[in-house]
Amino acid sequence: MQPNLSRPARRALLVVHVVVSVGWLGLTLCLLALGIAGAASGSADTAEAAYRAMKIFGDWLIAPISLASLLSGVALSLGTPWGLARYRWVYIKFWLTVPAVGASIVALRAEIASAAGDASAGRAVPSAVDLVIAPSVALGVYLFLTAISVLKPWGLTARGRRWQAARRSSAAGGGDKAGDKAGAGARSGRRVAARAPARSPARSRA
Repeated sequence: MQPNLSRPARRALLVVHVVVSVGWLGLTLCLLALGIAGAASGSADTAEAAYRAMKIFGDWLIAPISLASLLSGVALSLGTPWGLARYRWVYIKFWLTVPAVGASIVALRAEIASAAGDASAGRAVPSAVDLVIAPSVALGVYLFLTAISVLKPWGLTARGRRWQAARRSSAAGGGDKAGDKAGAGARSGRRVAARAPARSPARSRA
């Protein structure tokens, strides 16, 4: 399948994908720093401020940034020769991003909201360690996704090999047809030349 995005559209979509993906990585770093501050601080005021800040990030940024990263990546894959299941690194990246988005939107936001509520009410936060572990795991996943996006390892999938073989076969068929047309044109030219009447010597001297 040929890419269905123009070059300007691909470039614009690539910029969007890189920006939101880097933003997701930065957001995770912020959540990790705040989670560590909330868990390690001996001050209830500091813990409350940290968890309330995490709640703001969770409510306003986690869902749109993570979804934008996923959707722009899928659109970029489907609109270019990379495809979604032709290359192993793209395939693995997709299947790691989908659960990461789901966990961020559903589980992480719920834990953050619960911690912020407990801290605001003056209660102990039972999920303090979880709010350090979850961003740490997410950060490792995002760094891995960034690395394979740059290095593009592992080559083609089985589907990708079939796609590549079909492209080569199609290209070879197109070359054979072009050669056949050129040969037919040459033969036709020779037949026309053979049928053309020869000029007489008398007319040539005249």
